[in-house]
Amino acid sequence: MQRYIPLIARAFLSAIFLKSAFDKITDFAGTQKYMAQNGIPLQLTGLLLVGAIAFELLGGLSVLIGYKARWGSLLLILFLIPATLIFHTNFAERMQVIQFMKNLAIFGGLLMVYYYGSGPISLDEKT
Repeated sequence: MQRYIPLIARAFLSAIFLKSAFDKITDFAGTQKYMAQNGIPLQLTGLLLVGAIAFELLGGLSVLIGYKARWGSLLLILFLIPATLIFHTNFAERMQVIQFMKNLAIFGGLLMVYYYGSGPISLDEKT
């Protein structure tokens, strides 16, 4: 059973990023509007949104399949830092505190992937 735990953990970690990327792709304009409402200049939202989608897809898939998972976890950490600081620091709102804490937990999981690697059931272990 212990062979499967890193795979299951990677699947859970990557799910939030892959779902988020899908949501951004399917509601690109709505996401741009949300970004602008949170202080991102409207002229930059398109470029930043494409970058966010790329980081979430590449990092999420990398962690999920365990191919270059350490690099994938770093991509997701690099995405998560500004996303957390820009969108989840209004601690007067309970939901934003929850989102901030959730992101801290995700940071922890990604740091574990970075430190320990992807585990025995992964493409990294096959190469």
